[in-house]
Amino acid sequence: MQRWRGLEDIPEGWGRSVVTIGSYDGVHRGHQLIIGKAVARARELGIPAVVVTFDPHPSEVVRPGTHPPLLAPHHRRAELMTELGVDAVLVLPFTKEFSKLSPADFVVKVLVDKLHAQVVVEGPNFRFGHKATGNVETLAELGTTYDYTVEVVDLFERGEAGGGEPFSSTLARRLVADGDVTGAREVLGRPHRVEGVVVRGAQRGRELGFPTANVETLPHTAIPADGVYAGLLQVEGEAMPAAVSVGTNPQFDGKVRTVEAYAIDRVGLDLYGLHVGVDFLAYIRGQEKFDTLDALLDRMAVDVKLARGLIADAG
Repeated sequence: MQRWRGLEDIPEGWGRSVVTIGSYDGVHRGHQLIIGKAVARARELGIPAVVVTFDPHPSEVVRPGTHPPLLAPHHRRAELMTELGVDAVLVLPFTKEFSKLSPADFVVKVLVDKLHAQVVVEGPNFRFGHKATGNVETLAELGTTYDYTVEVVDLFERGEAGGGEPFSSTLARRLVADGDVTGAREVLGRPHRVEGVVVRGAQRGRELGFPTANVETLPHTAIPADGVYAGLLQVEGEAMPAAVSVGTNPQFDGKVRTVEAYAIDRVGLDLYGLHVGVDFLAYIRGQEKFDTLDALLDRMAVDVKLARGLIADAG
């Protein structure tokens, strides 16, 4: 798959394409319907499928300080889109100047002059252009002038997560923040993943017999609520069953919130400096401060046993 950063990265002579536009944070199951439709149409027409997305999140530029927690960084979104069959991802730097483009100017600058869109596939709630004044009707009207068609896909999948609320990035973020990683998994269609580099921490886990990978998470990451979880530690293509702790480590009066993963039944791992992922499969318990160190160790042994079973159940 090709990945472009900015309009200038698009190859000269790029032909017609099927395009879909959006932040697509998390590439959740609703997003997958839209992207899947775009890919299917591209295959029918024998042309590439392109996803257009933005960095930073538009809300951070329009309303500084409101950047939402991210369900997936851009490289992870690209991986997920590749799995869906996307041929190219265009990440547009979202600036103040860019935010002021009218819907018509956006269409000409991006869809017509650069991507030569033949079909544009969107969800019914798609908005674009200065102050989000453009919608799917605007997009279709402009298509009659600029020789592309618009297809609207109902992205509103539902399930048990959120009490039957339509699946969305907002819902997934809320479930993650609440520690409901099972619900988030239903919305996303896979476990929620937190990524980062393994750094040296206080190394108390090693001293206690439960050495953990202390993951320095990427900026704006959506991190689950404080607690202990069953999960998978993703290291260079290998998924290791893990018990994961999120929080400030109240047993030792910690102040800094961390994500630490103990790879179950693995000995002698040296992960320092590696970029890893932590997939959250199931919630085990909240953070606690125990009366004694022995009580903590006993509980950690129980947590590992529970994690092992939950991971097996998750398949």
